[in-house]
Amino acid sequence: MVVDNRNEVRDFLVSRRARITPERAGLPAYGGNRRVPGLRREEVAMLAGVSIDYYTRLERGNLNGVSQSVLEALADALQLDEAERAHLFDLARAGNTTPRTRRRTAQQRILPSVQRILDAITDAPAYIRNGRRDILAANRLGYALYSEMYRDPARPVNIARFVFLNPQARTFFLDWHSAANDTVAILRIEAGRNPHDQALTDLVGELSMRSEEFRTRWAAHNVRLHRTGLKDIHHPVVGDLHLMFEALDLPADPGLSLVVYSAELASPSQDALNLLASWAATLDQTDETAAVEAAHETDGPRPGAIARPEH
Repeated sequence: MVVDNRNEVRDFLVSRRARITPERAGLPAYGGNRRVPGLRREEVAMLAGVSIDYYTRLERGNLNGVSQSVLEALADALQLDEAERAHLFDLARAGNTTPRTRRRTAQQRILPSVQRILDAITDAPAYIRNGRRDILAANRLGYALYSEMYRDPARPVNIARFVFLNPQARTFFLDWHSAANDTVAILRIEAGRNPHDQALTDLVGELSMRSEEFRTRWAAHNVRLHRTGLKDIHHPVVGDLHLMFEALDLPADPGLSLVVYSAELASPSQDALNLLASWAATLDQTDETAAVEAAHETDGPRPGAIARPEH
């Protein structure tokens, strides 16, 4: 799948225009049948303070030379939220740069100092991810929390592949539809930010080919940021977990974020996290035993064993 910037701009603007009624935009509701579900092009142009011809050019995907003030006015006219506004500016930035050949993304490495920080977080699940939702490293509780994902031997573990291609995701996420919507919206904003990322293009192509649920959501052009929020999970060992998360960018590693989960004190979710920590400790002991057994065997890992994350 090759993402064309002009098509991305066109489809995004059309989809945002279609959701706003004249009443919502503060315009008179004229009688008669409207051929479009939302605002007309001329109405958006008027609200943005540009000519209809100029707005038509923008909606056809041509953002070459568009000024920041016009983008701001357009974002205001379409009532874009923070994520949508950032996406529009990303699309404009991509449209005003010389197209580059897509290159295979080099394997990302986690600095030993970052891994030490992860391992020092002992009371909360934590992991390092990139914009494609690859999990590149985790602490013991993070590994235990996402143990279902690590059952797949493919590396790096990818949250989007798990959500759309693994049947276990339907029970792992208490609200699978919200998790699916969020995952696609996050990948969509990453595609606008890094349009030449070949690995991201490959991922979107794979998911589009293999999942109708993904294709439908991708076509909606919804975007969102993923900095803080709630995660509702049904873990197969410890049961339901209602966790808060914070995502912190790593300045020394552009594109990577540290994600840390927490539960309310004295809550059932905190009790479940404590149980998860105990279970994770038993996994460590099992791994040590398996390592001793492996020294006397030539076969691969035991059936049903969970592949540990790579550091």
